[in-house]
Amino acid sequence: MLKSKLNLNPEIIDSARNAAKNIAHETQEFIDKHTTVTVERTVARLLGIDGVDEIEKPLPNVLVDNIKEGGGLAQGAAFWIGNAMVNTGLSPQEIAEGINAGEIDITKLPIADSEEIFEKVNEIAKETTERIKANRDKRQEYLDTIGEGPKPYLYVIVATGNIYEDIVQAQAAARQGADVVAVIRTTAQSLLDYVPYGPTTEGFGGTYATQENFRLMRKALDEVGEEVGRYIRLCNYCSGLCMPEIAAMGALERLDVMLNDALYGILFRDINMQRTIVDQYFSRIINGYAGIIINTGEDNYLTTADAVEEAHTVLASQFINEQYALLAGIPEEQMGLGHAFEMNPKIENGFLMELAQAQMAREIFPKAPLKYMPPTKFKTGNIFKGHVQDALFNLISIWTGQGIQLLGMLTEAIHTPFLQDRMLSIENAQYIFNNARDLGSEIEFKEDGLIQKRAQSVLADAESMLKDIEKEGIFSTIMQGKFGGVKRPFDGGKGLDGVVEKSDGYINPFVALMLGGEKECLQK
Repeated sequence: MLKSKLNLNPEIIDSARNAAKNIAHETQEFIDKHTTVTVERTVARLLGIDGVDEIEKPLPNVLVDNIKEGGGLAQGAAFWIGNAMVNTGLSPQEIAEGINAGEIDITKLPIADSEEIFEKVNEIAKETTERIKANRDKRQEYLDTIGEGPKPYLYVIVATGNIYEDIVQAQAAARQGADVVAVIRTTAQSLLDYVPYGPTTEGFGGTYATQENFRLMRKALDEVGEEVGRYIRLCNYCSGLCMPEIAAMGALERLDVMLNDALYGILFRDINMQRTIVDQYFSRIINGYAGIIINTGEDNYLTTADAVEEAHTVLASQFINEQYALLAGIPEEQMGLGHAFEMNPKIENGFLMELAQAQMAREIFPKAPLKYMPPTKFKTGNIFKGHVQDALFNLISIWTGQGIQLLGMLTEAIHTPFLQDRMLSIENAQYIFNNARDLGSEIEFKEDGLIQKRAQSVLADAESMLKDIEKEGIFSTIMQGKFGGVKRPFDGGKGLDGVVEKSDGYINPFVALMLGGEKECLQK
């Protein structure tokens, strides 16, 4: 590790990281013993089940609901699908259609030999993982041939509600200089316990995340990427009650970036903590295998808590998200750990404290493509002041070597950005990035000055917090409201009825295949 410009104590960093590791490993014991309806619907999708019934209910939901009603969820969807394949000779898709037609009651079929069941599903699972690997290889081929923009990647959002209008805006943004396009999800999709089907042309505050929408946008960005001569990354939102399902759809359609936080759904969407902690693990296994960069949601803490007083909670969460990601096989190079430029602009020396926070994150997570979020909380609708706030944000980003820069919009707090708003924000960032490209390597910080002391203080507070969580456990910590000032009960929130303890004979072939093993995934 390079010498710290902030004079951070490496022993404190190691202590904090070790506490976070213990926190994650303790929770992993719970994760390994449980599954959820979403995990099993994801397995069904990865085994080839798609489509909807006559009332637009997705067939993965139809199948998993049939398993749950029959009391078989604890053995996993793969077990029952494989058993039905042995009994009927049908494909997974045909089995789901048979359940929907009332011709098959999947848990009532005779139970076949476990090895034969596993072989049936594992053969399909291998084909699916090969398809995802091919997408990963295709991304790399693009990067090797047409290349990409320099870091920090310029990241913008589109949010019309209509995927076809989103495509027009996304391609315009790429031509203006954007490197990453995020298609904002429609309001409250994270609370739906199913994934809508097909292309969508209506949404409030965003566009539905569906596999067909992913496919359409991926195709459009590939086209414009070839036109402008650089690969354009596609981002969506892998969170909420369908976290691993959306990860699977993204992997199948070659998304590049996914919002994917271990705790976000618990804190900010009141999704049950047991459900979220199990779902995030499988979603991250998929994202890791697919080569998708995850973006974590620490910036959200600062929308409910003060960015000066609670900065250490952001760092503590980054440490925890890092460890959960490692357990799921995600390399550091795919960890877009989040933080934000959210201090009140009226604070004296706020810029210096923001600089300390950003430099600290860069030094503690040197390989991570950190995602830096723009000022939003204190935007007023004064577009001239807003543009200056964004310029200061951009200056810190290039100074501290951030990886992914979600561009601030001068019209924040007024409306969803127009095309010209994005253009001005991209020009602002390009101007500053170009003029200050090597600023970080030219400047050192004053010994024991305000910037160094601020970073050292935040690190010490984060270490202390992580040691407390290590003693209490993550669930108890959330119940006490220590993250973002938000309290959540262990048995409360949405989706708890979709959590079940695994039984002997549980099968999920994708865990072993995606984590690098060919061994059988039978729960012993």
